[in-house]
Amino acid sequence: MLHRTRGIVLSYIKYKETSIIVRIFTEAFGMQSYIVNSVRSAKSRGKMALYQPLGLLDLVVYHKNGKDLQRISEAKFSYAYSSIPFNPVKTGIGIFLTEMLSKTLREESENEELYDFVHQAMVIFDHMETNVINFHLQFLMKCTGYLGFEPQSAEGFIEELKENGVHFSTLETERAIISALMNKSFGEEIILTSQLRRDVLSHIIKFYQIHVSGLNEIKSLEVLKEVLS
Repeated sequence: MLHRTRGIVLSYIKYKETSIIVRIFTEAFGMQSYIVNSVRSAKSRGKMALYQPLGLLDLVVYHKNGKDLQRISEAKFSYAYSSIPFNPVKTGIGIFLTEMLSKTLREESENEELYDFVHQAMVIFDHMETNVINFHLQFLMKCTGYLGFEPQSAEGFIEELKENGVHFSTLETERAIISALMNKSFGEEIILTSQLRRDVLSHIIKFYQIHVSGLNEIKSLEVLKEVLS
């Protein structure tokens, strides 16, 4: 049966000579894997652009419950990025967030509110011209509310990390920063040194690791550090 849904591309792997298997977080069905045939052939030039990580798509898909691999009937951009693929800082942040989403959402079922948040956040990020370098911190803190483990306050965030062995060298400063990340809108100025930004990110990742089983090494952290240095 055919269904219409929006989707956010997270990753793909090559399959056979001209096909791919793409993982997409969909609005209607949560995380799904789709096989897309002949998309890497010479005749399909340009179609691979649809399946780059973080692509925002309108889809018509075949869906059968319990099936590991679904199929896509139609795909087109619901929104085409104008800056994320061409701005090195935004690209690096995008690579990092793609990995975090891939590892966090792997067991996520249908969650339209979460989908709407991620979709709208990516559109906002694409339009942002200032205060870009803290977007990933705000995104991860705000996303906890849709994933089911939002701290009730910055104090609650810090206390939970303390209980799990995290030491804070700049406690009051980090408490104020976490509060700002949770409560300020995307793009509002939050002043951070490079070292403090790294420390806060490390603590946010630890918070995710407490709540998401199997969230271990984040390989794209080195890319992120490079573009934000």
